[in-house]
Amino acid sequence: MQPLMVLGIGAAVIALIAFICFMERAQRRVLIQYPKRQTQNGMMQADKSFLPLKINTAGVIPPIFASSLLLMPLTLVQFAGQSATQDSQTGDIILGITNALQHGSPLYMTLYALGIIFFCFFYTAVVFNPEETAENLKRHGGFVPGIRPGKNTETYLDYVLTRITVVGAAYLTLVCLVPEFMFSSLGFVAIGGTSLLIVVNVTMDTVTQIQSHLLAHQYGDLIKKAKLKGGRR
Repeated sequence: MQPLMVLGIGAAVIALIAFICFMERAQRRVLIQYPKRQTQNGMMQADKSFLPLKINTAGVIPPIFASSLLLMPLTLVQFAGQSATQDSQTGDIILGITNALQHGSPLYMTLYALGIIFFCFFYTAVVFNPEETAENLKRHGGFVPGIRPGKNTETYLDYVLTRITVVGAAYLTLVCLVPEFMFSSLGFVAIGGTSLLIVVNVTMDTVTQIQSHLLAHQYGDLIKKAKLKGGRR
């Protein structure tokens, strides 16, 4: 393999990892406003918060489910192929299915992309319920500015979630199909898209937990120092 090709593949992998990190942290923050409340100073103040909606709400579930479904026909074909001879009509059908669904084939990549898109929308609908979220906001007095509480808020949240899920599904499809395209064109691939997504997500979650632990530890030390200073006074 030529050195320039190796450098190009390495640069593509690094760019793909950076793109995954950016998209996994990307989110759409919906402004939530609460009614004005009287403070201790007698002033009326309105509380504001944000409802974070991740671009990739489904995580790595869609690629895993899509690849698992595509492996099921190949597994059944392999079991059936043990009892079928190659010169028979059944053997020809089994051989045709195996060749059509092998990694890197156009049919495999098409079904893989459709499966990722379907499970991305399906799992997002299971995880996030706009109706329940709208009812909770209405119960606690929260509302989206310019949107009436209740059914209108549910429709708005469903609209926003559908739009960002389209972006998330396109992102997952791109990340998972790039290694498959490399496999079909170059004949090899260093790591699959699903494996890369899992590695990056686990690494990011680990770093986030470490940062939270360090922040909590520093916060505890600050409280102890504040208590000591207050006792001396």
